[in-house]
Amino acid sequence: MSTSSGSLLRKFGMIVFSFVFIAAGIYHFTEAEGFAAMLPEFIPWRTMIIYLTGVLEWILAILLFIPSLRRKTGVVIAWYLVLIFPANIYAAFASIPAPGFESSPSWALWVRLIFQPLLICWILWATKPPYRANTGYILSDDLQKN
Repeated sequence: MSTSSGSLLRKFGMIVFSFVFIAAGIYHFTEAEGFAAMLPEFIPWRTMIIYLTGVLEWILAILLFIPSLRRKTGVVIAWYLVLIFPANIYAAFASIPAPGFESSPSWALWVRLIFQPLLICWILWATKPPYRANTGYILSDDLQKN
């Protein structure tokens, strides 16, 4: 695969990811109670946290389209996904169904845990700067003169 087709594939992956994050943010508002249930009861303001994380996902999705911030945003998203992973683990242990569902098979709750690391790999790959054999990694699309 050529460098330009690799960069094009990464940009496509980044765009698809941003739409996934926008949809997830919307889902935080339409299924707030289901998401709040994924947080242990000792956490205060669970529904407000869900709304705020939904807005955060929208902001991060939009920041992906700013070339000079793309790589940093990808890293922030990866950390965000790491930080919310315990909610998925809690939901699996407590048999809390996925938001929007009244019940979920136990195996599905555990399989869902696989997707968080995949999302992390996806965003880090999609926001990785292009590599040029003669100059190395380009840190920002804005710096490219070619």
